[in-house]
Amino acid sequence: MENEETLFVDLAFSQRSKKGENICGDAFKYQKRREDGQLVAVLSDGLGSGVKANILASMTATMALKFETESEAQILHTAEIMMDALPICQVRKISYATFTIVHVGLNGIGRIIEMGNPEFILFHNGVPVEVVPREMASPKWQNRAIKIYDLKMSASDRLIFFSDGISQAGMGTAALPLGWHVKGCAEFVKQLLSRRPDISSHELSEEILREALRKEPGYMAGDDMTCGVAYFRHPKKMLLFTGPPFDRKKDAYCAETIATFDGDIVICGGTTAEIISRELKRELTMDLSHFDTEIPPMSKMDGIELVTEGIFTLTKTAQYLENFDGISRENPAGRLTDILLKNDIIEILVGTRINEAHQDPNLPLDLELRRNIVKRIAAVLEKVFLKEVDIKYV
Repeated sequence: MENEETLFVDLAFSQRSKKGENICGDAFKYQKRREDGQLVAVLSDGLGSGVKANILASMTATMALKFETESEAQILHTAEIMMDALPICQVRKISYATFTIVHVGLNGIGRIIEMGNPEFILFHNGVPVEVVPREMASPKWQNRAIKIYDLKMSASDRLIFFSDGISQAGMGTAALPLGWHVKGCAEFVKQLLSRRPDISSHELSEEILREALRKEPGYMAGDDMTCGVAYFRHPKKMLLFTGPPFDRKKDAYCAETIATFDGDIVICGGTTAEIISRELKRELTMDLSHFDTEIPPMSKMDGIELVTEGIFTLTKTAQYLENFDGISRENPAGRLTDILLKNDIIEILVGTRINEAHQDPNLPLDLELRRNIVKRIAAVLEKVFLKEVDIKYV
């Protein structure tokens, strides 16, 4: 039987608190299981706003991450446990949090479970398609319908899911007396994808959030807003080479690895770049087009996406990733951050020769610095951005 294609999921979300609140009453949590690559993402909307709503939404999302979705009996049982654990509003007589659970594997086979949130939107070939759910309810909670959707995602498909702060944006205004609605959001995304078919999940979630805010008076959210986006695609690969190999006989091996690699290639380190330039007989020239006082300038080499200095650039890149704000920067570390995030499988080749230029006794060893920084970068890429990272030492 032919192997099923493996898909990478580019997952991101954007949030805005209700005007006057410092904390968002929605919660978005996700995790990727190392053993089988299964991805679970949960968006929960706590009743009301502020701290109490955030605590209850976070509580719901945390429980939902462990949601068993193999059978309807499991779904019903777990949902009952969650609903029993949440208090009921004495005035509205409803539970304090709603949720959307997205559960999908590397083969694109997945399941979505909704309770109380707006319907998600599935985009296939750039247009929204209808997915018919099964509905079920617990005998204990007849007024809380659970919708179950079984899906088979394909490359370039997207899932958009959000709290009602998005779908109800602009409610009560002359232009949108009943709010933006799911259909309004779907039409906006359809037009955006026609112009930018390769837009990332982070960029798309930000665009949806901004458009929802445009519907609101004074550009201020009338309710907590959260939008999650999952973009399914064939994995993109890159190679990052930093530091000269311990054994100079390995210089040729590293150069051959770069010459035959199919994907984006980045070299971090002056000595490292000189080795590749010498071995592959490619000219190495300095690039001063994006000068930055904090980070040494970039260089250029044919066939290489980016050539930078080593330790300082990697350290700044780690800081950008750990404090990610979605802003694209033109300095070397900003460029490296962008390249890392647009790829899905990241191979890092770390040379273990000590750089003589950093042998100052007042400075930590360059080798230990490089190893630690690479580990920091790999950790945040795997945990926060769900990338696959493989580190090899030479």
